[in-house]
Amino acid sequence: MQVIKQRKKPVSPPLVIAGSFILLIILGTLCLKLPIATTTSISWTDALFVATSATTVTGLSVFDPGTTLTVFGEVVLMGLIQFGGIGLMTFAVLILLLLRKKIGLQNRIYLQESLNQNSIGGIIKLVKIILTFVLSVQLFATIIMTFHWLPTFGFKDALYLSVFHVISAFNNAGFALFPDNLVGFANDPIVNLVLSALFILGGLGFTVIYDIYQKKSLREWSLHTKMMILGTIIINVVAVFTVFLLEYQNPATIGNMPLDEKILVSYFQGVTPRTAGFNTLNYGDMENSTILFTMVLMFIGAGSASTASGIKLTTFMVIILATLAFLRQQSEPKLLSRSIRIDTVIRSLAIATIGLFIVLSFIFLLSITEKLPFLPLAFEVVSAFGTVGLSMGITGQFSDIGEILLCIVMFVGRIGPLTLFFLLMKPKKVHYRYPYDQVYTG
Repeated sequence: MQVIKQRKKPVSPPLVIAGSFILLIILGTLCLKLPIATTTSISWTDALFVATSATTVTGLSVFDPGTTLTVFGEVVLMGLIQFGGIGLMTFAVLILLLLRKKIGLQNRIYLQESLNQNSIGGIIKLVKIILTFVLSVQLFATIIMTFHWLPTFGFKDALYLSVFHVISAFNNAGFALFPDNLVGFANDPIVNLVLSALFILGGLGFTVIYDIYQKKSLREWSLHTKMMILGTIIINVVAVFTVFLLEYQNPATIGNMPLDEKILVSYFQGVTPRTAGFNTLNYGDMENSTILFTMVLMFIGAGSASTASGIKLTTFMVIILATLAFLRQQSEPKLLSRSIRIDTVIRSLAIATIGLFIVLSFIFLLSITEKLPFLPLAFEVVSAFGTVGLSMGITGQFSDIGEILLCIVMFVGRIGPLTLFFLLMKPKKVHYRYPYDQVYTG
C-alpha cells in the first residue's frame, strides 16, 4: 500500500513577520537581563519593555540607556534597532547571499510581504540595493558626526556615539545615550540637520528609494514615490511652521530663544514626530495645542515599507483625496494625472479605522490600570502605536501591567494593523454578490 505524504502548508507571511519580531524581542530581553548588560539590576518587565521598544524602533524607555546600560547592553540595543528597522528577513537573505545559498520561492514571498511589494519579481535585487543604501548612508553620516563630535568627546567616544545615534536615527528609533536625549544639542545645526536627514530618509520607505534608483527621470517615478516625496515636503513644512507659531511665545520652550534657534528647534520638532523619537525640547513644557498636533503627526507616521510606523503618510493622503473626490462628485480619487483604485481607498480606510480603534482601546485600558494624567497617557499610547518614542516624561511611571500593554501597542504598531488583522482573521474570497440596497449616511 502506497502512503502519500501530505505536503505541509507553508507558514503565512504575516505570521513569519510577526514571529521574527517576537523572536528578536525575546532574544533582546534575555540579553538585556544579563548582568553584563546593565550597571544596575533591572526587572524582567523593564528588559522586555526596552527590548520591544528597540525592536519596534520606538524609542520609549523606562530607564536612561546611557547610564543604565553597559557598552554590551548598548551594543545589544543597537543590534535590535538595526535588525528591527530593516527587518530580520532582509538580514537573513543577506547571510544566505554571503554563503552563496539559493533563495527559495517561499523566502521570496516572505520578503515580498515584509517589504510590502506587489510581486516577487526583482525582490533579491531590491534587498541588495536596500542593504547597500543603508550601509552607505550610515557610514557617510557616521564620518560626519565623528568629526563633528571629535573636539568634544575624543576620537573613541565620538566614533562610538556617532555609530549609535546614526543607527538610531536612520531606523527612526529615537534612542539617545544622553540623559536629556538631544536637548543639549538644540542649537547645534550639524546634529539637528544630519540626524533629521537620516530619519527623513529612513521614513521615505525602501520602495521609494528603489524606484528613484531604477528610474532616473522624475516622470518615470511611480505615483507612490511622487506622493511620498510631495507629501513629506508638504507635511514637514506645515509641521515646522505650526510648531514655530504655537511655541513662539512659550518661555518654557522656544519663547526666550533668538530667532535662528527658534527656527532650528521648530524644524527639528516639526519633522521628528512622524518618524523618530528624538527631542530637543521637553514635551512636558509644550502647549496643549502642540501636543495634540504632535499626536496627529505620530498617528499618521511616515512611508510604507520604511523604518517608521503609524497608518502611513500615503494612507492618510489617499483618505484625504477620496474625501475631496466625494465632495467634487468624482467616481475615483485623482492626483498628478493618475487615478487611485477604489480597493486602495477601502484598504486605507480599513488601516486608519483599525489603527484608531487600537489607539482608543489601549488609551481606555491604560486609563483604568494607570493613575496618570490623561493627556500624557494618551500621548504615550499614540507614540507607542506610531513607534515614535516621544514622551511627556511619564514612561518610567507605568506599572508592570501598563508596560506590557504598551509593549503590545508598540508591537502592533510595528507589524501594522492589517498584518494583525490577517493574523487574527481568515479572510475568504467570495465569488458572488448580493443586490444593492439604500443606506443613509451623514
